[in-house]
Amino acid sequence: MYDKVYFIGIGGIGMSAIARYYKAKGLEVSGYDRTPSDLTRALEAEGMDIHYEPMPERIPEDKEHCLVVYTPAIPQDMPELEYVREKGYRLLKRSRTLGEIAKGQRCLAVAGTHGKTTTSTLLAHIYKDSGAGCSAFLGGISKNYDTNLLISDNPVIVAEADEFDRSFLQLFPSVAVITAMDADHLDIYGDVEHVREAFRAFASQVSDTLIIKYGLPIGKEDSRARILSYSYDNKEADFHAEKIVRDELGCLHFDLVYPEGRIENMHCGTPGWVNVENSVAAAAVALCGGIAPEAIRKAVASFQGVKRRFDIHFNRPGCTYIDDYAHHPKELSSTIRAIREVYPGRKICAIFQPHLYTRTRDFADEFAEALSAVDKLILLDIYPARELPIPGVSSEMILGKVKCPEKLLLHKEELMDYLKKEPLDILVSFGAGDIDRFIVPISKMLEERN
Repeated sequence: MYDKVYFIGIGGIGMSAIARYYKAKGLEVSGYDRTPSDLTRALEAEGMDIHYEPMPERIPEDKEHCLVVYTPAIPQDMPELEYVREKGYRLLKRSRTLGEIAKGQRCLAVAGTHGKTTTSTLLAHIYKDSGAGCSAFLGGISKNYDTNLLISDNPVIVAEADEFDRSFLQLFPSVAVITAMDADHLDIYGDVEHVREAFRAFASQVSDTLIIKYGLPIGKEDSRARILSYSYDNKEADFHAEKIVRDELGCLHFDLVYPEGRIENMHCGTPGWVNVENSVAAAAVALCGGIAPEAIRKAVASFQGVKRRFDIHFNRPGCTYIDDYAHHPKELSSTIRAIREVYPGRKICAIFQPHLYTRTRDFADEFAEALSAVDKLILLDIYPARELPIPGVSSEMILGKVKCPEKLLLHKEELMDYLKKEPLDILVSFGAGDIDRFIVPISKMLEERN
């Protein structure tokens, strides 16, 4: 049996949740990550030994009692990965590890090319706030609990089911949600039909109830589970919102309609229509799990959201700063639409850092269309993550096609000096790379000048 777990890529959001889980279970946890971050510093404060250069000698020597977990974002020729393979350690991908943890528990999984992090985090909050409890492995940091891991004695596990590298096929949920099936990760899938094929394979692994966003191409032939649908406001969906009213803070009040009845006067604690839609999806799973309607209403109202999802860092008259993880054209469009809805008539200046050369190449037109909806665009260089540069692929592929009134390309090192000189109404930073490193400096700069 293992008493040590070593993580290659411990600072990833999914990896860190599993690391925290094993630490909470009393195992010795250590690992490598490429760069320090707020998350790795938090893990170190929790007692995990982390280093930032490949150092195979730091891996526990007792391979019979040490499990090694790695993320597929790590290059295959990374020295530590080569070392553990050569020495014969038991080596598991992150997704396989999560699948093994979920075995023997009632798994509630949230999948989708966007929307899954907020929906799964809200679902976990409903279970915890209601008193039922759950363990949860989340793809973001819950603002209610300041963590991406919840642990409970109740054998219910809420898992964000990631489609990257077909990871979600390691899960066999009792209940699952599919929020979206858009083209993404085409470096893995090739085309949108193969993306949909993977989601259908995931649907086939759901045993009890599958809840899909209304209109997605999933049918009875794709799953043995009961299939129900949800929507923001489409009355043909099994779960949907009615009587939607916006308050003076931009938050929405609504009735949740479901097959057995209605939860009246729901209040979404986070602003924007997309959060109502996420609330409908999370509430649908909770209702299927037997959580009382009144407990669901209370939890939805007290949900504070997820860090880097419509995350408001500065909000004073005439100046607002929002940070968001959006890195796919559909996500950008949804968030920009939500900002326009919450803050009508104001000027939006967006900073966007493209994530991955392949995604930029595959969706340059779609990115340009989505970003054309802002008033001013500051485009940064591509964040490469796991990829090497692709000749001819750069942020300029997007910039040349954007049709907003003002647009420019900056290097990261130029950003703060530029912003200090600019009048700002609504500033929003988008991206899945390291653009989050600017949150504190931007917030501090706005505090000083407002």
